[in-house]
Amino acid sequence: MDLIPVEIGPLNPQVQDLAVGAVLFAVCFLCLVPLLRRMNRVLEAREQATDGVTAQAEQLRAVAEEKRAEIEAELADARHDAARTRQRAEAEGAVLIAEARADGLRERDELLAQAATRIDSDLTAARAELHDHLPELAEKLASRILGEPIGPGTPARAADTS
Repeated sequence: MDLIPVEIGPLNPQVQDLAVGAVLFAVCFLCLVPLLRRMNRVLEAREQATDGVTAQAEQLRAVAEEKRAEIEAELADARHDAARTRQRAEAEGAVLIAEARADGLRERDELLAQAATRIDSDLTAARAELHDHLPELAEKLASRILGEPIGPGTPARAADTS
């Protein structure tokens, strides 16, 4: 018995062939369904594992980015602190140098004033001593120039005084 009443050759299937084919298909389908379900579960587990690892990697990347941002912020703060400390140290150094220069100038001025005072006193003492010996030195010089001894009791001196 043909399924289609028109004669088309081998393309016209018999009803019993179709029934056997449908039964065999149902048996194969029922045998393959558990296998297909298991394959679907394995594929889903693999996809979840892949997505889970990807999600975990994204979380780790986000945490790493946060840590990197925190470290960069701390480094920037440390650089600013170092710059402020360096600037403060330079200012303090400049103040210390200015104070040392002022102390040095003050000590120099004191030393110069003491030296000038000492020189003035030594000059006054030397003038006084020289003034005391001036007549004696003048007599010696005159004796050398004239070639004769001149003394307090010599006749040339007595003639000059008269």
